[in-house]
Amino acid sequence: MKIRTSLLMLGMCLVAVMCFAADDAMMGTWKLNEAKSKLAAGGPKNNTVTYEAAGDSIKVTIEGTAPDGTAMHSEWTGKFDGKDYASTGNPNEDMRSVKQIDDHTLHVTSKKGSKVVLVAHVVLAPDGKTRTVTVNGTDAKGKKYKSTTVYEKQ
Repeated sequence: MKIRTSLLMLGMCLVAVMCFAADDAMMGTWKLNEAKSKLAAGGPKNNTVTYEAAGDSIKVTIEGTAPDGTAMHSEWTGKFDGKDYASTGNPNEDMRSVKQIDDHTLHVTSKKGSKVVLVAHVVLAPDGKTRTVTVNGTDAKGKKYKSTTVYEKQ
């Protein structure tokens, strides 16, 4: 009985460590490599994206440029569980959900009201030094755009 309990506890600890390691792979500050990216006309440009722990959640801070050239700062705090959490600072969204597909892949959905305005696929390179974000979005005027951005870990 003690062996079974010990193995069960060990298994649970390993699962917890794997979940933490998966979150940890994305943590830190990521800077846009514009030369390797394909930015969409009419889409925002996220110059830096920072992932940091916020209690049992993740805080994502984005510094960038809006399509009209003005500075943009947005924040989102939530979990990578696919549930909607409030987003602030971006006039085109008020909720964002992030679902962790595996330890190198996130699926992001942004909403304004109940309408989906952006879907992104975030893939961390195996070496952990770059991440690629593929975005399908709709701007404030209803025009669709696509972009692929490459970020380097700082």
